[in-house]
Amino acid sequence: MSDWNYSEEELARYFSDASQRSNRPGDPSPTGTGAGSGSGYGRGDAPRRGGDWFDRRFHDPYKADGIRALAVVVVLGLVGFLGVVGYMLSLRDELPPLEAIENPEFRLATIAYTADGVELARYARQNRSWVTYAEISPHVINALIATEDHRFYDHWGIDLFRTLQIPFRLLIGDPQGGSTISQQLARNLYNEQIGSERTVSRKLKEWITAVQLERRYTKPEIIEMYLNTVEFGYNAWGIEAAARTFFAKEPIELDELESATLVGMLQRITYFNPVRNPENARRRRNTVLGQMVKRGFLAADFLEEHRADSVRTDYRSSDVTKSLAPYFAEHVRQWMNRWSEENGYDFYEDGLVVYTTIDSRTQALAEASVQKTMPCLQAVVDWEWSKAQASVWSTDPCDYLELDGYTPFAHYWRSQTTFVDQMIRETERFRSMRRAGTGADAAVSELRTDRAFMDSLQTVKSRLEAGFIAVDPNSGYVKAWVGGRDLATDWFDHVDKAARQPGSTFKPFVYTAAIDNGWSPNYQLLDGPLRYVDAAGNVWTPGNFGDMSNRMLTLREGLANSLNTITARLMLEVGPSEVAFVARRMGVKSKLDEVPALALGTSDVTLLEMATAYSTLANGGLLYEPTVVMRIEDGAGNVLYEANPAPREALSEYTAYTMVDMLRGVVREGTAVRINGQYRLGDYDLAAKTGTTQEAADGWFMMMHPDLVMGAWIGFNDRRVTIRSNWYGQGAHNALFVVGDFFRGLADEPDSPVARDRRFPDPPRLFEEEDPLVDPERFQDRTGERINW
Repeated sequence: MSDWNYSEEELARYFSDASQRSNRPGDPSPTGTGAGSGSGYGRGDAPRRGGDWFDRRFHDPYKADGIRALAVVVVLGLVGFLGVVGYMLSLRDELPPLEAIENPEFRLATIAYTADGVELARYARQNRSWVTYAEISPHVINALIATEDHRFYDHWGIDLFRTLQIPFRLLIGDPQGGSTISQQLARNLYNEQIGSERTVSRKLKEWITAVQLERRYTKPEIIEMYLNTVEFGYNAWGIEAAARTFFAKEPIELDELESATLVGMLQRITYFNPVRNPENARRRRNTVLGQMVKRGFLAADFLEEHRADSVRTDYRSSDVTKSLAPYFAEHVRQWMNRWSEENGYDFYEDGLVVYTTIDSRTQALAEASVQKTMPCLQAVVDWEWSKAQASVWSTDPCDYLELDGYTPFAHYWRSQTTFVDQMIRETERFRSMRRAGTGADAAVSELRTDRAFMDSLQTVKSRLEAGFIAVDPNSGYVKAWVGGRDLATDWFDHVDKAARQPGSTFKPFVYTAAIDNGWSPNYQLLDGPLRYVDAAGNVWTPGNFGDMSNRMLTLREGLANSLNTITARLMLEVGPSEVAFVARRMGVKSKLDEVPALALGTSDVTLLEMATAYSTLANGGLLYEPTVVMRIEDGAGNVLYEANPAPREALSEYTAYTMVDMLRGVVREGTAVRINGQYRLGDYDLAAKTGTTQEAADGWFMMMHPDLVMGAWIGFNDRRVTIRSNWYGQGAHNALFVVGDFFRGLADEPDSPVARDRRFPDPPRLFEEEDPLVDPERFQDRTGERINW
């Protein structure tokens, strides 16, 4: 009885009352006999063994009723508890397993860096990089706790007080979330298992997982995991990506205002985005600062001092189009994709660290040269194609920027009707109309009158494009890569995807094949008319860009002045198959048509291939495959891949450096003299070659220094659109501008990677100056047996 907490006086009184009840008529007799025996409810009732439990236990009817109610509550509570437990057990297959809670998987972005340590790009389905608790600004942590879960350090995963407030808040029209930071982390980590729908089962799963997380991790560890997994928009996941994206900072460097801005975004990442909605972000930031003041993390005067401050950001998109080398970053992504498949990695989620070969300073100069030169050349072609008769208005292309009062390309669209109709027929809009049953001619006529359609077509077709690359010839490492004017506008990479006719920049392969097979640089050929008829009756009559001298000229003179007549005659002597063989040996992988016209660059090649081949000359005859990735590490710093350039001998040093010496003449007195004059680079040991294709569809310029090989291409994506004038159609007057401006800037850099005193070795004196030709048989096997390239 002591368990019921009744005093001795109450018990005595109870038994005294029971004795009096036993002597009343109708009360049961203690002996079970006499009137009324057997039941207190009537003579005919069956006896109840022991009587009524509550009446026997307690005399006070009010206390008996209370105990009955308590029992009902206890029983119902027990039933409800068992029901909840049973329901929770039924959910166990839908909960994340304990192993996953103890070792959660995080999807981390792979980060690529330049050779000098600048971030190049991030590759991820979710742009996220991990930082530790110690690497996060305390202001961020304080803002998070003050705003999202101010009793974070007092609960065990579920804030019961806050949870019980939810119905009351709903009734008074002030709804508030009841999820703790631990509950939110549970959703972030195990969204697939827990789900996001508003149901009781989801909330129960969230509670259970939050409690499990609290049991296995410390409070700082939970904060660290939360801030590394939450989304901030713009594909920025985690505080590290957010700090870099919105403020270009490390997360430890975030101040109070920046921290409050980012934490404020968590409620509605789009509505409170500081880039898109700065005023909304400012108001929300102040709300967060107010919570920090309320919870003792910030002084009240700080909020009042900064309440009116606008939100300042330094937005840096993680999109590859915003990279410092966007085309190169996209090329690295494709390279990494192939490497990952071959080696069993998912570089979008494995958090790898990739060190590329590109140099950020060299790349910046390359980008600047393209962006400086291309608007000027675009102005040239816009003006030249606007008039029926166009002449060279100025030899400085940037002077054309000052011209106005004309419609760009107006004459082209009026006069080139056949090409324009072809372009229209190649569009998806035309194909769609044809599928709908419109006749071909009718569709063309209708689209020609559609102003918006034609404006769009003309914008795309009349855009002059460019490509630029710089390679270290002594390793094959790519140092700069500009695939076009703007990746966001045109994803077509003009370094490794665009295969175009190289024009005269292909001529060095003809001369290399000749030198490698014993011809002397002083061997003479006629600079005069040539008519060649092949076995099939095809006639080939190559001529020079300018006049023919009708004199015997050396190979050195023919190459320096890019004379087609000399090159064509040499091609017929050496043979197209030998020239193609040498080009492939030097790094050209594109299909080459083994015909005499190959000498003048009629087979398509890429700029990357040309830079690789010219590097083979610059380094003395060794072929290095172009390299874009130096090293790959996992998140722990373990090296997974390391480049090991292994060159193959393609040419003898004699052949390579003889060709370099001949190409020096192009800069000294040939078609590239502008390099020494306009760009004042006479102190540098440079060798180069210009190139122009038929109708000025392509302009090329390749230049070599002992430390760097550079190449540029200028043209339109559609070959039916060309540079109109002969002057600006030459590679010496378009692509050369990009390379010249780039090298001038690189030469002026402190600690420039191109040394003024670095010189190519002079070739051995195998030929006497007075000997026009040495027997080719003597030198046929200088490079050993042929390799199947």
